[in-house]
Amino acid sequence: MVRDDQPMQRFDSIGCDLVVGTAVRATIISHEHWGVMAEVLGHETLGASVDAGVIDSPSGAPRALPGEYPPVGEQVDAIVQEISRYHPPVWIRLTMRAADLHEFSWPCGCCGELTVLSPGGDGVTVDVRSSGGPGCASFVAHRSCLAGRLNPDFNGDRARVNAVGRDQPTPQGTETNRPE
Repeated sequence: MVRDDQPMQRFDSIGCDLVVGTAVRATIISHEHWGVMAEVLGHETLGASVDAGVIDSPSGAPRALPGEYPPVGEQVDAIVQEISRYHPPVWIRLTMRAADLHEFSWPCGCCGELTVLSPGGDGVTVDVRSSGGPGCASFVAHRSCLAGRLNPDFNGDRARVNAVGRDQPTPQGTETNRPE
């Protein structure tokens, strides 16, 4: 129980720098019948796994066969496919498919169509949190779907949804004077 004079413990803030679509390096720590357990470099305290269905199969099988899993101890490139922060422990699901490493897509929580979450894509991740307690729900959306559902009077919010994570030119009138 949290007393009024004690801050709430938020397990859901662990790994907040990771969002769906983030490219990471991971070390394979074990083989399981369903896939592999992994440690995301820089986030070793979080649980992580890769289902055999998102590991490329050299044999052409729809799911990688256990003999096709990367060796234990090997470092691999991966993409964050999902992050569970609803209840502890925080858990990361990764994908190692070559196609996902090139361009990762996930269904939009608003329209259901795929949205690209790789850099330069049209997708964003929305985290839903409450001041009343820990736990975080996340969903992916097209920028346009999310911006279109905001109150039309919230122009600043719409602009930020469309700008977050993108390189933005310096707004007119805010350039700094630099000596030549």
